[in-house]
Amino acid sequence: MTALLLALGSASPTFAAGPEPTEPVQTAPPAEPEESNLVHAEPEQVDDLPSVPVKPPVDQPDGRACEPGYRYFATSKSKDYHKGVGVTQSNYNGTSRTARSTFTSEVAGKVGVSYSGKLGVKVSVAIIDIESEFDVNVSAEMSVSTGNRIAVDTPPKKTTNAKYGVYRLKSYGYSQYKYANCTNGVKNNVTIYTPRRVGWYIWEN
Repeated sequence: MTALLLALGSASPTFAAGPEPTEPVQTAPPAEPEESNLVHAEPEQVDDLPSVPVKPPVDQPDGRACEPGYRYFATSKSKDYHKGVGVTQSNYNGTSRTARSTFTSEVAGKVGVSYSGKLGVKVSVAIIDIESEFDVNVSAEMSVSTGNRIAVDTPPKKTTNAKYGVYRLKSYGYSQYKYANCTNGVKNNVTIYTPRRVGWYIWEN
């Protein structure tokens, strides 16, 4: 992934116009979750589903029956974190004038759900609760294609960095087992990243 090189000459060359950036220029590298601490979930697959606990809680309510199994409850959300596909592209403007940097996505791929903790339910189940709780649209997986282009200004003596990928919503919740007698098991805290939109992340240094 070779960084595109632009430079301004004394003859004031004309730069090809490109689409305006879809994201504001940042001054720091993109914040990404620590992937080594996350489980990468497969869409529509039961994730880390443990066996039914042997001993239900002692306090058993009278005359009630529930379908046993794990439930997921979304509790709060954070912000969108960018998960890049492919390497970061960079362009240094060594001139004294603003230059136009153009970047093109060169790697195709897919970005899915990642989480930490014991999810215990299908990804689709967690997504339904997240969308309902926070009034957002998220997906189990989003595809990144090649050929998407973005053009941004690079200030003098600055480097513009660009990475194409997927923004994922970071949210928090917990999974909990419900027994047939309608009592609940231990809460398992979960941090989950769900794909929300495809786009560029641009920053300067």
